[in-house]
Amino acid sequence: MGEVRVRFVGGPADDLVRALPAQPDGGPPAHWVLRHPDGATVPGEPGADHLYERDRPGLGAEWTMRFVHSYPMGAGE
Repeated sequence: MGEVRVRFVGGPADDLVRALPAQPDGGPPAHWVLRHPDGATVPGEPGADHLYERDRPGLGAEWTMRFVHSYPMGAGE
């Protein structure tokens, strides 16, 4: 299984680019939970998990993952 490059859109990880595991269809997972991307947190919360969902392929081999919601740390598991 390879990796696919994704750009996170919206939320605290806006414009963050990472490699995620590629699914059999060549895209990223349907959902991905980020924890403190590059130190970003939701204002007023001591820590949070940030749920993103697969959006669409962008230019080249890069996909986008759209922000869905933030949860208190550990609640997204």
